[in-house]
Amino acid sequence: MNRTGKLMVLSSVTVALVVSGSVSAGAVGAGAVPAASVHGAPDTARGRLVSVVHLRTLSAPQVAAELRGDEDGAWDAGTVRYGVDTYRVVYRTVDPKGRPTTASGLLAFPRNGERRLRTVSFTHGTELFKDDVASVSSDVWSRAPALTYASAGFAVVLPDYLGLGLGPGRPQWMDVPSETTSALDLLRAADSYAPTIGRQLGRDVLITGFSQGASAALGLARALEEGADPRFRAAALAPVSGAYAFRDVALPALLDGRADPKDGVIYTALSLVSFNRLHHVYDNPGEVFRAPYSRTIEGLLDGTHTGQEVMARTPDTVDELLTAHGRALLAHPTGGLAAALRVTDGVCTGWTPQAPVRLYYAEGDEQAVNGNSEHCQASFRARGVEAPLVDLGTPDYGGSRHLGSQRAATAAVVRWFASLS
Repeated sequence: MNRTGKLMVLSSVTVALVVSGSVSAGAVGAGAVPAASVHGAPDTARGRLVSVVHLRTLSAPQVAAELRGDEDGAWDAGTVRYGVDTYRVVYRTVDPKGRPTTASGLLAFPRNGERRLRTVSFTHGTELFKDDVASVSSDVWSRAPALTYASAGFAVVLPDYLGLGLGPGRPQWMDVPSETTSALDLLRAADSYAPTIGRQLGRDVLITGFSQGASAALGLARALEEGADPRFRAAALAPVSGAYAFRDVALPALLDGRADPKDGVIYTALSLVSFNRLHHVYDNPGEVFRAPYSRTIEGLLDGTHTGQEVMARTPDTVDELLTAHGRALLAHPTGGLAAALRVTDGVCTGWTPQAPVRLYYAEGDEQAVNGNSEHCQASFRARGVEAPLVDLGTPDYGGSRHLGSQRAATAAVVRWFASLS
């Protein structure tokens, strides 16, 4: 966590012109295209568009200027070739229990005159505040991956995940199944919308994601390789700085101080609160959180509080946050927590990727310690898959090595994707 409040991907920008997070995700903003005009599927169909809003048109020089002008760290504009159009969409999907709901996301298309486009799916890192996602934020950090990939000639889809952006309800953190369905259903929505603007998505999907989104990227790739939708094929996979091994690497690093202490507090709180929403981890917060945090922590993590607010209202160390029982549970997970970790830790195990895979990381990452990437590589290697580790060196973004890895990886991954035929 740096002084600006970014945690894996935290910014505090709230855009006045955007519908606030408290408004139903089904709401159609000014200038929105009704779903019926862009898709003929039944209203309940997954991937069915609810609304589309054209957000911005940028020339290539404007894209380059925006990328280079980020005060926390200039982005590489060396692959900018085209201008970009961006769109905010709301679409039908399902919640973790399979019930119909809606989610939002960002689409970006290059202004290159090509009808058929290769597609990049980018899944973002942890966001605590509903408006800190690419479809609603004006922060360069949130939009830079979309601008980078689209200006290089790709169609780009960026899901917000459930409960973020214009999605109803609370965020679902590190729930790989719902992140996967959100990403897949946004691909479907993009596929249905593209022809209305004279574009067409190719079958091949180039998949990348950062931090929390690295696990989501792996989940999407696995779903596509297992036939979740025959319209799409995973063509390449480039996760960045993920927490792929919670039980064996990520949680021990939070508890023993190898991760940044303040970041460790937030991730520890997220692990217990978010996993408890889907798995029975505790009966009441006081079992695992010390007072006064036991009375406030669940409300702080409901998606309506900025990263700065969460930082200011939480302690500086894990031991100040957790009861003895809470610490013991994280050290030796049982019950609902163990069940949740089996899901999060399954992203690199139990399947054999057919598409080429590269795992990107930054040396000495203070949030997602490098052992996560090494653990994932070893898991794939055990199944006969070579997934090379790509060392990004020691990049910096706003004082964070972890955040710097997204900036550095975006430049590296777009060049790799562009090199693939």
